[in-house]
Amino acid sequence: MTTPTESREEAIKRLNKRASDLAEATAPKTSEALSAQAVSSQAYKIIAELLGGVFLGLGLGFGADRLFGTNPWGLISGVLLGFALSIYMARRTANRLMAQAKASGLEANSIPFDDEEDEDR
Repeated sequence: MTTPTESREEAIKRLNKRASDLAEATAPKTSEALSAQAVSSQAYKIIAELLGGVFLGLGLGFGADRLFGTNPWGLISGVLLGFALSIYMARRTANRLMAQAKASGLEANSIPFDDEEDEDR
């Protein structure tokens, strides 16, 4: 409760300070370890999509070869279709990650090419 000697403006300032202190204390804290873990998990997801598409195509092509008796062609077409599918899925994931980074205000800083380093060798 407020004391009788405290004015209304002082009470509002005190409450605002307590509210801002509470907001700081309850705000989620992102550390470098958590952000590095999130980046590596997204990289592993893209790698899994690349390998998974190829293996799925390999399996479907092998099954088509067994079922229809077209020995190498089902396997070859399955691997090619699986590779195309995996590239499509990895590209879609990378575009989604870039859109999330752009929405959060992060921009990639490009490093200019330096010819002087090559001249020293």
